[in-house]
Amino acid sequence: MVSTSWLEDEVRSVLPNCSVEAIDLHGTGDHFHIRIIEDTFEGMRPLQRQKIILNHFKPHIPSPIHAIDLKCMTPQQAESSGDTAFDPHGGGQGIHIKRIRKHQNKE
Repeated sequence: MVSTSWLEDEVRSVLPNCSVEAIDLHGTGDHFHIRIIEDTFEGMRPLQRQKIILNHFKPHIPSPIHAIDLKCMTPQQAESSGDTAFDPHGGGQGIHIKRIRKHQNKE
């Protein structure tokens, strides 16, 4: 089973200065939403941004990772971005769900 902390560490190995948040969409360790905020995304098309990450995870897809929804943004885009994650298998068609902030008030 893949953990969200492993995913976040792997993304940071490719983009060391990024802000990254991974969410296990179903609690099964194989369907994830990953939100990445990175300055170097400026001027890149969305698919170019996603390919950086997908190429890194290619050896892990389709097993043990079945689905990854990527939201790759610049810091400016993140400021105006909604607070949702996309579940590509939710409801059979895909649905937007409220992001879960896993680092809230940990003490």
